[in-house]
Amino acid sequence: MASPDKQQKRAQRAKAKAKQNRSGKANAHVVHPLLANPLINEPFDDVEIDLSTFDFKDIEEHGFDPAHFDDLFQAMKVGEGISLLAMCLIFLQYPVLELVVAEEAEDAATDFMMGLLIVYRGIFHDEDEDTAVEWIGSDAFQHAYNEASMILQKKNARGTPGARA
Repeated sequence: MASPDKQQKRAQRAKAKAKQNRSGKANAHVVHPLLANPLINEPFDDVEIDLSTFDFKDIEEHGFDPAHFDDLFQAMKVGEGISLLAMCLIFLQYPVLELVVAEEAEDAATDFMMGLLIVYRGIFHDEDEDTAVEWIGSDAFQHAYNEASMILQKKNARGTPGARA
């Protein structure tokens, strides 16, 4: 478990990011039409997620309980009903995922992301791990994921002066 000081810093960063994201909403529709939909643009604003209690090392050692990510999976399912791009936009805005990508090594973050996507496909598409990995590697998913990443980079750059892209 992270030290109390590190937990507090994480919580402060998450709070600042949430405020930053809320203030950037007015410009979001300019970046991409999908971001005009509140189910896709900042879909987790109303979800209580305490990032200060998130322990990535525990997940690395013991895996994660899919029930802890139900809010993500439900939102992804709604997004997938709209389009694959919408699902990827929702996935990439998940606060826990943003924290892991920002603070953990690239390989560990990638493994975590793959794990979430594999579990999602297993729950909603009844796919085994190999089939889910094949889907993640598909041109359609890769294109949607990369486009979603670019859209969010543009949105974040427009939403706050000096934001990292």
